[in-house]
Amino acid sequence: MMRNTLEYEQALDTALRILRARAAAGAQPLTYGAFSAELDARGHRVPAHRGPMPCILEDASLRESPDGSLPMLSALVALKATAWPSGGFFQLARRSPFSRPGDDTELWARELAHLAKHYSAP
Repeated sequence: MMRNTLEYEQALDTALRILRARAAAGAQPLTYGAFSAELDARGHRVPAHRGPMPCILEDASLRESPDGSLPMLSALVALKATAWPSGGFFQLARRSPFSRPGDDTELWARELAHLAKHYSAP
């Protein structure tokens, strides 16, 4: 699966639906494996730790918030071993258009809180 293909765009649309629903339900993180399994159950083979997964997560955040003003949906996906996002999340968070300040702990906590608030609004 490669970016800018129909297969990728369909997987990205499904990822957005999954992450939005997760955010609306309280923004509790899920593991890469659980996220991969949810995508697979909907017909999209996206391995948890290789292939297009990093791109899917980056593009989900960018598509949802092209100007960086909304919370990052990719904050919802965490590593099983640490229960924290991967380093790629923090790199994206500090890049334009997001440019999030703070250390990793406060950045992620703030992002999860913003996700819960934004997506629970009527």
